[in-house]
Amino acid sequence: MVNIRPASAADADSIWLILEPVFRAGETYTLPRDIARDEALAYWFSAGNQVFVAEDAGEILGTYYLRANQRGGGSHVCNCGYMTAAHATGRGIARTMCMHSKEQAKRSGFRAMQFNFVVSTNERAVELWQSLGFAMVGRLPRAFEHPSKGFVDALVMFAEL
Repeated sequence: MVNIRPASAADADSIWLILEPVFRAGETYTLPRDIARDEALAYWFSAGNQVFVAEDAGEILGTYYLRANQRGGGSHVCNCGYMTAAHATGRGIARTMCMHSKEQAKRSGFRAMQFNFVVSTNERAVELWQSLGFAMVGRLPRAFEHPSKGFVDALVMFAEL
């Protein structure tokens, strides 16, 4: 049974083990592929981020952050980033984290959730977000340079909470 809880500084090594291969692959996040550990963790734990981990039997299998997408008049819409450990793919970890994040966002006073930059070639994520009520509300042509597929579209996805 997957348990989701707030992340702590003690989780940094486990979170880095999840973040590093995803950032190094360069296929889904708009961060430098050679990002340093401390910089990556500072990004994930940025001020204003609520960070969570998904664990099973004490092993961290996924992590996500939740934050306001914009400030001021847009601060009622949140944004999230999710990552699942490669060896835990296909176990419903991302689905569980997204469902948790939607409830956490409501508890935090957000009225909607927006994913600003979903790489179109990340088909599993696109299908998952759609199955959880997110609509594609925008397409950014050739906005992401994929390391093997060249320039591909990025999607803006949105769901009211």
